[in-house]
Amino acid sequence: MKFRRKIFVFLGREGDAGFRVAVKLPRSGPFALDMPNCAPTGYGLGPSGWVTATFADGEEVPRDLLRAWVRESYQAVAPKKLAALL
Repeated sequence: MKFRRKIFVFLGREGDAGFRVAVKLPRSGPFALDMPNCAPTGYGLGPSGWVTATFADGEEVPRDLLRAWVRESYQAVAPKKLAALL
């Protein structure tokens, strides 16, 4: 997903591997990386605060947490005036 050509979330499935989401988490990234299903995003994005969470098929996906992460990621890339509206 993008906002004005700036990506703030990657979503996808990888075959039978389950669901993956990558978000930019400048504030909560260190806490997210303590979770067993999270890792720094590849392709050189990890050092910039990007975190990838992977959920296996049938695993419970914490929707409230994902909503918070997507919101934080959007706020990290959106113009400050728009991000403040959330």
